[in-house]
Amino acid sequence: MKVPFGQAGSMSLRAWLGATMGILALLTLSAAALLVILTAVLDRSAATLGDAVEGIRLSEELEVGLLAHDRMVREGPTKVPRGPGGLTRIELEASLYQQIGSLRRIAATEEERGQLDAVRGDVDVYFSSQWDPARAEKDAGPALDAALGGLEHVIAINVEGARVARLQAERWNTMADSAGVVLCVLLLVGVLVVSLLLRRVALQPLRDISQSMRRFGAGSKRTRAPEAGPTELRDMARTFNEMANSLTHQQEQQLAFLAGVAHELRNPLSALKLSTALTDRSRAQLTPERMDRTLALVGRQVERLDRMVGDLLDATRIEAGRLELRPEVRDACELAREVVELYRSGDTGHVLRLSLPDAPVLVRADAARLEQVLHNLISNALKYSPGGSSVEVLVRREQGEAVLCVTDQGIGISDDEKRLLFAPFQRAGNARQRAPGVGLGLSVARRIVEAHGGSIDVVSEPGHGSVFSVRLALASEAPRHPEEGGGLTPPQDALH
Repeated sequence: MKVPFGQAGSMSLRAWLGATMGILALLTLSAAALLVILTAVLDRSAATLGDAVEGIRLSEELEVGLLAHDRMVREGPTKVPRGPGGLTRIELEASLYQQIGSLRRIAATEEERGQLDAVRGDVDVYFSSQWDPARAEKDAGPALDAALGGLEHVIAINVEGARVARLQAERWNTMADSAGVVLCVLLLVGVLVVSLLLRRVALQPLRDISQSMRRFGAGSKRTRAPEAGPTELRDMARTFNEMANSLTHQQEQQLAFLAGVAHELRNPLSALKLSTALTDRSRAQLTPERMDRTLALVGRQVERLDRMVGDLLDATRIEAGRLELRPEVRDACELAREVVELYRSGDTGHVLRLSLPDAPVLVRADAARLEQVLHNLISNALKYSPGGSSVEVLVRREQGEAVLCVTDQGIGISDDEKRLLFAPFQRAGNARQRAPGVGLGLSVARRIVEAHGGSIDVVSEPGHGSVFSVRLALASEAPRHPEEGGGLTPPQDALH
């Protein structure tokens, strides 16, 4: 009945409860079966005793009837006109034959039935000799004595059968009492053992998990639940530990993100502070050329701050499910051309190439958000490519989709880095040294593309550059331009 703790702990809670309840049910069924058997045995013994008593009664009545018949014959019909109970001689003989038949029907053994057959034969001889005066003196007396002796033997057989039945009933009653006591003790011990094991195997691990959750919720972030007990509780503890590890990792990422944001904000702020300080101290000697350089530096730092804050706001909106898209049918070629021309207007130090098909490539998208994706991809390509290298922007149709590709000749990305490339706050090892940032641009770009029902992927090898591809479903409507009255859709049509 008692299951070792280590073995019970490796079982599932359902299997363990099923086993223990099965054992208790088996004990209960055993007790019920014993009660049924005892009832059947006692019923059979009672039936045997009843048949034995009935057999003794009928045998004695048969003896009385035979003696009454003999008296009736010896005293003559004038003295005893009717037999016992007011029967005539013929009716009395018929009644005695009926009693012999009743005795034979309730006879329990072959010995008793054989003895009754012998009694009937003696009774036949007795009756026949009484009706024949020549045989009456010679055969009637011995036949009657033999019949009475046979009936005495039948009575003895029934008395012995009753005694045996009574002894058997007493023996079974004693056995049932002993077995009942044993089963009751086993049931009580089983309930006690099951209660103790349930407390040790299930309740204690469950209490440990609850306490671990409570301590973790109170701020003890290193608390983990012990993985002990049945399979279900082990899985529960493992799930909690995985959740705790994930939350701890997220908290560490958030702290690292805050540190990175603080660091990234400090750099442009320091540059702005230095620029304004130099301007205040040397206003008299400030030349137009130096003013232009200072304003250009301030402009770059402000643009960097604006892009960083924009990425943070977009990431916040995405996580809160509040990113709004106002789709319209636009030509992807036109959007790509506008973004590339914007970068060509500045001094990027790179060669920007634009490859477009002859026919428009129509997509239904939020133009501002799609331009934001292209800005992010082109900006990354310029940041992580060596000076003087080329960056190519390509738009094409491919199997019912519009594909926008940005190809660079930069540092490349390893397979391990690709798995976390689009995760928020994640940056490849080389990227941290090559360019500033907090690791939100690609994450925001992916969520924007996915919100349009598209996808974004990358093909890259370290040292051989990267190809970022954005895939969107083609649209069939004619392009609409803001200046033609087909600009932004009303806010109620926005996609979230």
